[in-house]
Amino acid sequence: MGFLSGLFGPSVPKLGAVEVSEKLKFGKHPILVDVRQPDEFRQGHIAGAKLIPLGELRKRMKELPQGREIICVCASGNRSSSAAKLLAKEGYTVFDLQGGMLAWRHAKLPVQKG
Repeated sequence: MGFLSGLFGPSVPKLGAVEVSEKLKFGKHPILVDVRQPDEFRQGHIAGAKLIPLGELRKRMKELPQGREIICVCASGNRSSSAAKLLAKEGYTVFDLQGGMLAWRHAKLPVQKG
């Protein structure tokens, strides 16, 4: 592990909102992990996303299968970047939704409430 990745964690590939949408439609059915708080999630999330708030991720990561791609999402991309690095350190194949739900909404992609 290099010096910088030791300090900041491994680098994680970022995907744009349209890329994530395409991956969900035509990819290998990645798992979407929304790391926001429950009230944020209820206000609007990507259909099929699994809510695991960032503060709970370390103790709940065993809920996520190692063999599938995971895409982390939050409101703007900050928390999801931290989550993705944590998962990558543990050997998961993970991506970060660049710009989070702000980018998803800006791309006029569907949002589920509740």
